[in-house]
Amino acid sequence: MAQQPNTASQEYLLLDYAQRLERHRDGRRGVHVHLSRLKPQNRREHHIRIAMNTLDDFVQTFEGQSFLLGNGDLIFVVKGASLQQMDDAVMRMRYLFSEDPLTQADSDGEGHGRFATLYNIEGQYAKFMELCERVFEEERARQKRLQQMAEQTGETFEDARRPLKPEQLGRLEEFLERADLSSVFRRQAVSVVHKDAPPKPIFNELFISIFDLAKTVLPDVNLSSNRWLFQHLTQTLDRRVLKMLARADDSSLHSSFSINVNVGTLLAPEFLEFDSSLRMGSRGTLVVELQLLDILSDYSAFVFARDFVREKGYRICLDGITPDLIRFIDRQYMEVDLVKLSSDSVFDSGGNPDIRAAIAQQVERVGKGRVILSRCDNEAMIRTGQSMGITMFQGRYLDAVLQQIARTRNPPSPRAVRR
Repeated sequence: MAQQPNTASQEYLLLDYAQRLERHRDGRRGVHVHLSRLKPQNRREHHIRIAMNTLDDFVQTFEGQSFLLGNGDLIFVVKGASLQQMDDAVMRMRYLFSEDPLTQADSDGEGHGRFATLYNIEGQYAKFMELCERVFEEERARQKRLQQMAEQTGETFEDARRPLKPEQLGRLEEFLERADLSSVFRRQAVSVVHKDAPPKPIFNELFISIFDLAKTVLPDVNLSSNRWLFQHLTQTLDRRVLKMLARADDSSLHSSFSINVNVGTLLAPEFLEFDSSLRMGSRGTLVVELQLLDILSDYSAFVFARDFVREKGYRICLDGITPDLIRFIDRQYMEVDLVKLSSDSVFDSGGNPDIRAAIAQQVERVGKGRVILSRCDNEAMIRTGQSMGITMFQGRYLDAVLQQIARTRNPPSPRAVRR
């Protein structure tokens, strides 16, 4: 199943996507549509929405991604489209805004003037990256200004996204079957941390970021608002992840990783295809993560799937366990290898010592060496976990530490983006 990390802007997702394209430039073309240059009366929300819809089929056909920026501009990237097909797509968008002076400015008929800029990413990758870096920095500055204004006026930002509807889910699933999901594919390390020693990654959790996917595909929809539709969506994502892993050329994706999936996915043909693609002996290094809620919805199916994957050599991790739930977990009865405990405020500085002592007792019962403390946002959470005997950790704080270690060993080029 996919995870839903912290908020990420379209500009951040675009920059992340562009960086991932560095080794996959062949046949890629991009377009920056300068909708922010339209007259205000021609770039209202419904105008932008129609423009996005006009592009949907084209972007999906050519395994692309589109990004609606905070300033109203639109950037999309496709693979395998000819220059003529790109020109036709932009002309369709120009026709939508034919009454605006912006679309009438370049009367010589060459290119698209101030309306759109085309990039041959295969040959102009550096130039395209400059664009992505610039819009990321501009949006970050804009968000900082908005935050400062909100703090001055005492306002807060609320989630105004609409709930996911069944008909939207159907269209989204069709899109996911064809889309390039590399820009929302994430890895997060689970590391061993002994005392003050630097973290040592032991495996990576691989997942599709639900939040980044939503921001890219349906930015005005809350994908997780309807539990049952969300569950159905994650099953579709499970299948895509397994297909990606089965066909992966990256050797780092052949061992020492975990996948968070639904119980039903373990019994699907896609899992069998993934399993048959694995190298001899690698199954023992792989972890299957299952959500407690999914397990309890059909426990007999879980038992069948558990026995099936354990017989093949996979380890099983019970995910979705909060400090309040851990006392109800009998790891040995459930015959799972690991339990992932979510960190919260009690693990932070100033956490209630009585609650911590109670959690420590449950960690002892489950097995200190069997617990992964996840969502560790700072060093204090690591230290609290260590005081309970936990040695395996995961979270944003460790991500930052590992990135710093990597930068020290491999200094970035002068063009690297500071975030």
